Amino acid sequence: MNKSRINYFIVFLTIILLGILSRKISFIPLWIGDFLYAVMIYILVRIFLPFKNAFLIAFLSLLICYGIEFLQLYQADWIVELRKTLLGRYVLGQGFLWEDILAYTFGIIVVFMTEKITLNCFNQKSA
Repeated sequence: MNKSRINYFIVFLTIILLGILSRKISFIPLWIGDFLYAVMIYILVRIFLPFKNAFLIAFLSLLICYGIEFLQLYQADWIVELRKTLLGRYVLGQGFLWEDILAYTFGIIVVFMTEKITLNCFNQKSA
């Protein structure tokens, strides 16, 4: 897989679809949606910074995920109203949970390792 923005965008859209489906199918554990959210954030950061080091992408992605999660502790009227909308609920979440932090961390680690393995395999085949 090369570091094409188009490839990453296709993966990004696929992750969004899987994340939405994970919330609609009752037997899928809720942490899967948070895991996929972290993967989506990693891919989104990668789209904007396609040639940056994967460690930097992982670090920035974790900062974004953790920042959004800790922002859920902020309960001003305007942000509570924003969270009541569909987009606000999907982007900002509903309430702070330590389990979400764990799911985000796991998601970032998995997508980071997957990208490293995939790119290493691609680089070996093209050499």
